[in-house]
Amino acid sequence: MSNVIVVGCGRVGSQLANMLSDNGSNVCVIDRNPDSFANLGRNFNGSVLQGLGFDEETLVKAGIEECDVLAAVTQLDNTNLMVAEVAGRLYGVPHVIARLYNPDHERAYMQLGIDYVCGTSLVAEDVFSKVVAGHGSHLDTFGEFEVLRFSLNLNGFGKKTIRVSEMERDHDVRIIAFERGDGSASSIPTRDSILYHGDTVLACVRHELIESFSQYIQD
Repeated sequence: MSNVIVVGCGRVGSQLANMLSDNGSNVCVIDRNPDSFANLGRNFNGSVLQGLGFDEETLVKAGIEECDVLAAVTQLDNTNLMVAEVAGRLYGVPHVIARLYNPDHERAYMQLGIDYVCGTSLVAEDVFSKVVAGHGSHLDTFGEFEVLRFSLNLNGFGKKTIRVSEMERDHDVRIIAFERGDGSASSIPTRDSILYHGDTVLACVRHELIESFSQYIQD
């Protein structure tokens, strides 16, 4: 059983909280408006707490010191960003996910290393998939494969570049696309394409190989 805090109890937050609770997670929902908890319905098995999701006292009451995952899914990007920063940097929550409304802020979220879901539809399902997958780079599940989007980490390999063919050969993965870390170029790679530390990579990985492949994923 994982301990999950959901900040925001609107349509997305309430749906997500119920999905996680039904999946066996210990869920606490935070919202500044106590009336919003009615969205959870009568069958919700978790707990609720009135307060601000970036307030440290509120987060401690919600159990952030034992929290495995926090999802900030309010309707305000700035609030979600503040919640994510407090949870990740002050309390070291292993997996923090933020809802992102304005796609213009996407690069800022990526540069800050914040896992996020962007869009206005199926958001609860997308966040739920990320929580269940157990890592921040999950985009989608396709049969026995997962599609991951991540910032490439080469620090542990003593080099700054790697050839696509080397990654695919050694880890039985398929590199779908990449974007340079500074945003200067993006491409669908060939086997001879060179990837640099910090590049954003889209990859298709078998479920059972994700743990070994995760050494390439920046936290």
